[in-house]
Amino acid sequence: MSLLHRLLRRVPSVTPNSAHLALDIGTEYAKALVFEHEDGEGAVVTGVGRQRQGLSHMQSGTVADIPAVVENCRAALDEAEAMSGRTADKVVIGIAGELVKGFTTTRSVERKRPDSSVTHSELERLLEEIEADASAEAQRTITWETGLPSVDVRLVHAGVAAAGIDGYAVSNPVGFQGRHLRISVFNAYAPLVHLGALETVVEQLGLELTKVVAEPYAVARSISDEQVGQSGALFIDVGGGTTDVALVRNGSVEGTRMFALGGRAFTKSLADRLDLDFEAAERVKIAHAEGHDVEDADEVAAIIGEDVAVWAAGVELVLEELGQAGLLPGRIELCGGGAALPEIRAALEAESFGAALPFARRPQISMMQPDSVSGITDATGLLLDQQDVTPMALAFQAVEAAQPQEPLDAALGRVLRGMRV
Repeated sequence: MSLLHRLLRRVPSVTPNSAHLALDIGTEYAKALVFEHEDGEGAVVTGVGRQRQGLSHMQSGTVADIPAVVENCRAALDEAEAMSGRTADKVVIGIAGELVKGFTTTRSVERKRPDSSVTHSELERLLEEIEADASAEAQRTITWETGLPSVDVRLVHAGVAAAGIDGYAVSNPVGFQGRHLRISVFNAYAPLVHLGALETVVEQLGLELTKVVAEPYAVARSISDEQVGQSGALFIDVGGGTTDVALVRNGSVEGTRMFALGGRAFTKSLADRLDLDFEAAERVKIAHAEGHDVEDADEVAAIIGEDVAVWAAGVELVLEELGQAGLLPGRIELCGGGAALPEIRAALEAESFGAALPFARRPQISMMQPDSVSGITDATGLLLDQQDVTPMALAFQAVEAAQPQEPLDAALGRVLRGMRV
């Protein structure tokens, strides 16, 4: 029935030519980008759609009402397709939420015969051990955080972060000689109930799911600045229901964390303290973020400031966990709608922020913009600020997925398919 619905709902201006879709199902908005792959490694966004989510539709970045979220996504998709003039049949979707865990697992082995070349089977055995370790760790962590005796946990996506032989970095260790073989793999895991809800949304939209990706990972991978690869960076996406953090260190995404505090919490505080309904409080918050004059401006700033102090403490806790393996980079990249609040940047720039954290130097704060995303061109002129970075980063993931796989990622894919059997 879902496919029939999509066939019947087509608008006359849409041509039968197929395009790709990036779908960002956020707590406040469902955002859809229709884009077309260019020759080479880029893509052009030709359609943009947004639909406001109801207060009960999403909770802290997770789907709470599947039929309602399907309709919101369908409205955003219809708008994007009508603008593009093309239909979308394949989709990359982002996943966020407090229980989505991303981390890099590293394993080293001392080879008994260092003068022999590394073989495909030797490499795949090591990858299998890494994935078994990562799965067990994710199961323990998510089960402990839920407080339940057992939680079904599923792999969202995985990618090889680094490889080396005797301290020498290689892109493919097969054929090299050496004693110490070292592989690092990034894995993102989520509870089955959360991942399954997103898959159901995609199925009811009549789309083919190309990839599900943790949103902070997508953002961190998409930036075009080569400096990130050299000195690293922290990416903080302040969304409606969650704040997502990604650590890039030594040229790869080392870990991602999310916690359930975002722009909706700030709006609710304004509504409660100023005796406003939610929509009026949201308008006040947006006007304040944009620097416009608002009634009771000092009180508005004080209320938001109190909430942001709690938010900053949450960021510090996340960074304390991510920083256990070494120095944190002295660069923070902000994105997401909530990042527009001046109190967010002020909290991160305060002398007290991160005083006990292992920063390499005082962090410099930058605001990401759509043109920060590598290889994605906006032909609509509608992707304007930091809140549009995440859906564009998902489009970047689709471009990456369309490229030929690197040998290590192909080996990892074979291992994962074998482990599912």
